[in-house]
Amino acid sequence: MTKEAIQNILSALDQEYGTTKVGFLHHADWQLLLAIMLSAQSTDKQVYEVLPKLWDRFTSIEQMAEAPVEEIEDYIKSIGLYKSKAKNMKQCCGQIISEYNSVVPRAIEELVKLAGVGRKSATLFLADAYGIPGVTVDTHVLRIAKRLGWANGNNPVQVEKELMQVLPKENWNRINFQLIYHGRSVCTARKCNCEKCLLSEWCEKKDCVSK
Repeated sequence: MTKEAIQNILSALDQEYGTTKVGFLHHADWQLLLAIMLSAQSTDKQVYEVLPKLWDRFTSIEQMAEAPVEEIEDYIKSIGLYKSKAKNMKQCCGQIISEYNSVVPRAIEELVKLAGVGRKSATLFLADAYGIPGVTVDTHVLRIAKRLGWANGNNPVQVEKELMQVLPKENWNRINFQLIYHGRSVCTARKCNCEKCLLSEWCEKKDCVSK
């Protein structure tokens, strides 16, 4: 794909979905990290609904680390996988306190050592908290990047590396939510819906089939 075509696609995505998104409610970096952890396999709406009461109760990282897991569960039980997430939230905060002097690390290699923090969550956190550029690859991004002809890899790490080569750095942080929105509304896993797609003019796989 030519650089012109790539830029046309990026401009179309900017116009359709915007360049910023509303972030999760938080008052400290550790709260943002936990909110991102909660969003895994859950909708943003579900996370938004639990955060106000959660942060009213847990105002410090120490409170979260010292709380019984059952109490944390009570605040997030409307979230998918809430039991495992509550356990990870408590353990993660304990790690940040004991290993990083209560400061969330800024290196992805350190973040992924924390309980419940995968590469996707770590990349999103670094982008939202510190503005560090990074490409976050979930199922929507992986699928659409391959359909567009931007990537050929079969796993998130491979596609992340390919997209960092293809896309301008200023687009890295927003390509995730733009392709998520596009993947939910138009280029779904079941059907490409090319006739409705604002990117079809430049897409290399217009006639793709569901995989």
